[in-house]
Amino acid sequence: MDKENFNIMYNVKIVEGLKADLLCIIGDFFKLLTKGSNVAKESVLDCISGAIIILYLLAERLGYSHTAVDETMKKKLKIGIIEEDKIELQGKDLTKLYNHLKEKD
Repeated sequence: MDKENFNIMYNVKIVEGLKADLLCIIGDFFKLLTKGSNVAKESVLDCISGAIIILYLLAERLGYSHTAVDETMKKKLKIGIIEEDKIELQGKDLTKLYNHLKEKD
């Protein structure tokens, strides 16, 4: 087996592992949410941050930079703000997240 094919197979294996990890984290997150207010805040934050990390890593493995992901998120948030998405109307959540991403620049 040549080196190029080995690298492709290795990358496929990594992507598949990340996808499986993401599904597990989302499953754990849903289980936590069924427990109501008895859940430790750290557990919820671990699931959310873990999912975000995996999604950034998947994007990179698929050829998208972290910056490209951030810019695409900002565009989508801006559209939601302009179109007055119901989440935006109820608490300016999209604006808060958009401003957070802009501050990182």
